[in-house]
Amino acid sequence: MKIAWFCIPAHGHTNPTLELVKELTRAGHQVYYFSFEMFREKIENAGAVFVGCDGYDFEMEDKDNADRVGKDKVFATELLVSSTLALDEMTTEKVEEIKPDIVVSDSVAFWGKLVAMKHGLPYVSSTTTFAFNRYSAKYMKESPWDIAKMLVSMPRINKHIKRLREKGYPVKGLLEIVQNDNDTNTIVYTSKYFQPCADSFSDRYHFIGPSIRPITEPVAKTAEKTVYISMGTVNQNREFYRNCIHALGQTDWQVIISMGTNTERFEDLPKNIQIHETVDQMAVLSIADAFNTHCGMNSASEGLYFRVPLVLFPQTPEQGAVAKRTEELGAGVMLESISEEDILHALQKVLTDHSYKENADRISDSFHSCGGVAEAREFLEEVASRADQTKNK
Repeated sequence: MKIAWFCIPAHGHTNPTLELVKELTRAGHQVYYFSFEMFREKIENAGAVFVGCDGYDFEMEDKDNADRVGKDKVFATELLVSSTLALDEMTTEKVEEIKPDIVVSDSVAFWGKLVAMKHGLPYVSSTTTFAFNRYSAKYMKESPWDIAKMLVSMPRINKHIKRLREKGYPVKGLLEIVQNDNDTNTIVYTSKYFQPCADSFSDRYHFIGPSIRPITEPVAKTAEKTVYISMGTVNQNREFYRNCIHALGQTDWQVIISMGTNTERFEDLPKNIQIHETVDQMAVLSIADAFNTHCGMNSASEGLYFRVPLVLFPQTPEQGAVAKRTEELGAGVMLESISEEDILHALQKVLTDHSYKENADRISDSFHSCGGVAEAREFLEEVASRADQTKNK
């Protein structure tokens, strides 16, 4: 089986796919992974053929644009249509050369879905967030202003849709591009238990559990309680980190903070606090007793996989959905503010109330009971086989 795989230039959308890519290539399938130079090594190490999308006026490569996509649907739609057209000639040429049996694309790499539509190929969505439909979408709060902006911008969006049709993409409207339905073959990297409104999705949705990489650099536990704090690479709120240091420096906890690369160093750190640009997150979570997180799907899932209750500090609507579901299942508490008092109170709550740990255990058990990459491989093989049988009738 030959697979054309498309992803956006983001670690959080690429990393969860790599174990599945390894599973596919070990089984003898060929994966042609359309991505960007910064991910080449990871993709090739997984056994796939890297197909570069750099240098095509692909605006999603701009970090500011990529960040804005998660917050502005109108901007996202315009940008992704333009990106599809920028890649059109290259993807058409490559698809004709590779002759894939199936297309897999990230749920927001809409150009992958459009390539499948244009070339009449079976399509599978790779969903590294929750799966969203009209029921689960309620977990992402949209303001009346967001909805109004979308409605006002529809004429402009429809002009972009027309540009796609002129290039041979048989698309009728925006929803056809951005929305999957119960007929869409979909892999979701979580469990049915953690997925909001899981019963509203058809059996074409396979919830395979999170993709957890092995620990490479073990971390020593030096106190009875270990607290891990990471807000991902986007949030560089210096006041938040300063308040964490002031509040937690008075405790006897081991505190590990992963800050990213864009922050100045804090001087005179309390002895119980370590600050790093990056850490082996799996190693830290394996010894952690609480995790203060921005609720990126991967980070939250990794924390819960290691049975760690969460303090929830979401920054985007998708992260808000993850936070809401975690809170709903009793495995975390929402951070009320970034004051020293609220940070300390939230962490004390999840560390002393054992129900949070017990509920994190339940979510972890659901992750461990999923079919994982083997189930996903079998599902892709089935989709490709079904399409081949249909074509040969």
